[in-house]
Amino acid sequence: MSTIKFYFGEHIPLEMHKVRIVQKLDLVPIGRRLEAITEAGNNTFLLKNRDIFMDMLTDSGVNAMSDRQLAAMMIADDSYAGSETFTRLTDKIEEIFGKKFFLPTHQGRACENIISQVFVKPGTLVPMNYHFTTTKSHIVLNGGAIEEIPITEAFNISSTHPFKGNLDTTQLKEIIQKHGADKIPFVRLEAGTNLIGGQPFSLENMRQVRKVCDDFGIMIVLDASLLADNLYFIKEREDNCKLMTIREITREISDLSDIIYFSARKLGCARGGGLCTNNESAYKKMRELIPLYEGFLTYGGMSVREMEAIAVGLEETMDENMINQGPQFIAFMTEELQKKGVPVVTPPGGLGCHINAMEFLEHVPQSQYPAGALAAAIYLISGVRGMERGTISEQRDENGNEPMANMELVRLALPRRVFTLSQIKYAVDRIGWLFENRNLVKGLTFVEEPKILRFFFGKLATVSDWQPELVAKFRKDFGDSL
Repeated sequence: MSTIKFYFGEHIPLEMHKVRIVQKLDLVPIGRRLEAITEAGNNTFLLKNRDIFMDMLTDSGVNAMSDRQLAAMMIADDSYAGSETFTRLTDKIEEIFGKKFFLPTHQGRACENIISQVFVKPGTLVPMNYHFTTTKSHIVLNGGAIEEIPITEAFNISSTHPFKGNLDTTQLKEIIQKHGADKIPFVRLEAGTNLIGGQPFSLENMRQVRKVCDDFGIMIVLDASLLADNLYFIKEREDNCKLMTIREITREISDLSDIIYFSARKLGCARGGGLCTNNESAYKKMRELIPLYEGFLTYGGMSVREMEAIAVGLEETMDENMINQGPQFIAFMTEELQKKGVPVVTPPGGLGCHINAMEFLEHVPQSQYPAGALAAAIYLISGVRGMERGTISEQRDENGNEPMANMELVRLALPRRVFTLSQIKYAVDRIGWLFENRNLVKGLTFVEEPKILRFFFGKLATVSDWQPELVAKFRKDFGDSL
């Protein structure tokens, strides 16, 4: 691990890059932040960037590009069909993943749409280590259902288990025997389970899943959007992989997968996405939908400039000193919050630092969306925008009943190579203050609730007038200027 030690013994992550271009940030006063979160219906997705100091909503499409990526964008071939840019990207895909068929898309959820339309039929079931919001929606829209079968440790928020994203292979066998292999179009693995804290799966677990799938003739579909973090954790935490290179680990994961899809807004630090496979029959079925939904086969809804950046970004993902940046800074933030007593998901995962809202706001019932309330409160007292990952991110069933999420988390994403250590320490300081004053935070209730993906654009109101009280306490401690 690349670290430097201060004289007093504190370990901090070391940036393996230097800053050449900067972007100005604004920290608006708390009075304006109260207005802004009210206007946004207490949904951090609806905040305007002008009112945000540190945007930790997501790492999707906001990771910093490298100088090599920016340079590559200048040589893009903008031909509608047969572009040399597409050839360079497909060559890189085959070099790294060993997959000879590649279909470009505008982003990851477009891949989910195509996979679901081709393979998911009414009455089918897709087992997975954990769902992602858009994945589940596409499967359900096509008449299928999902079955989440992570290991039991996945829901133990405070844990030392290194691979809480592992899939329970015993349950997988039982599900296949119960429903029949013909009812299971594929098993989906997510490299870095987004909704339970960015927790990785191990290479050994994937080998075991592959064996079960081979026994029953079922495909494995890998969501590789968060693969970079998962690669780092495998090399760092899995004893039998410590001597393997990142490139070797990547290739074995790919060889164990029938279809890989990814959002390049995460993997590759650019914007776009794609599907790759060696299964020619599956490729031809999916290929038919690319021109219908995305664009021609050699650009798939992407700018060719972004495609050049993806090719370079995928190569840079093979560099351990690149992929360690996210996990190391996330671990630092997690450990600093723990020192202040803030309940967080452990061990630290990928994508971001995850706060356990149910323990942070144990006085707020889950039906009043503690993760949503905490995300709104964090923005209010700091200008830091995080994301609710709890019950608001679920949706009601066909009868209008609301299932409670397994976890109520606030995700504070750390886009790669974006924030400085002092900014992270600022966020930790403000969240520590909020934890000391957590009893002032109360719940939320929906006032505008979309039926699908409500967390994107639904609006909520406070169940009491708790936000002005929180502002008053903040002003007493910090003054009006902050």
